[in-house]
Amino acid sequence: MMSKPAVVLVHGFWGGAAHWAKVILELKKLGYTDIRAVENPLTSLADDAERTRKMVAQVQGPVVLVGHSYGGAVISQAGNQDNVKALVFIAAFAPDAGESAGGITQQHLPEAAPNLAPDSDGYLWLNPAKFHESFCQDLSPDEGFVMGVTQKAPLASTFGDNISDPAWKHKPSWYQLSTRDRMIAPENQKAMSERIKPRRVLSLDASHASLASHPVEVAALIDEAAKQTA
Repeated sequence: MMSKPAVVLVHGFWGGAAHWAKVILELKKLGYTDIRAVENPLTSLADDAERTRKMVAQVQGPVVLVGHSYGGAVISQAGNQDNVKALVFIAAFAPDAGESAGGITQQHLPEAAPNLAPDSDGYLWLNPAKFHESFCQDLSPDEGFVMGVTQKAPLASTFGDNISDPAWKHKPSWYQLSTRDRMIAPENQKAMSERIKPRRVLSLDASHASLASHPVEVAALIDEAAKQTA
């Protein structure tokens, strides 16, 4: 029996590595023993891609690289390493060369866009009082409250950082689309998922926080990618 690859999980804006907590436990149930969750600084695409590349470089064998939200842009930029065997996008950006997360967002503004505001230092925050309804309306109000309090704001300028050579052009990909997403418009997710020609698109009746509200389905998609690229 072949050993399972490592899974490297990449978070997006307004959250950290702990947003993957439920998926991590589901992957553990599926027999994955090498699971790593990157903690990105969210200061620039270059910084985040480099942090992700460094973690992938520590893995001696094959890697399934998974990105949620802006983490999809990060894995697109960082996923060309030889040991990355598959990319999995979870309600995520998948920009093409010369595109940015911000540019794609402008094509169809998400429902929660009015709830974002920069602070005096240039960090972009999601109003904590609006976090539950904006980001994770299919979780409990208490879970939304904690996510809002512990959110990790990106530098707003990161939204404008362009991808150079997207890894999804070179690696097999999978995409999970959230049909009730208020942070990345479902229309944008559909367009991106069609463009990258994934092995499969998994559509879930989910918020942006599908990794927390549907961890069983998300982990199963990651497992599918791992098995098909073994």
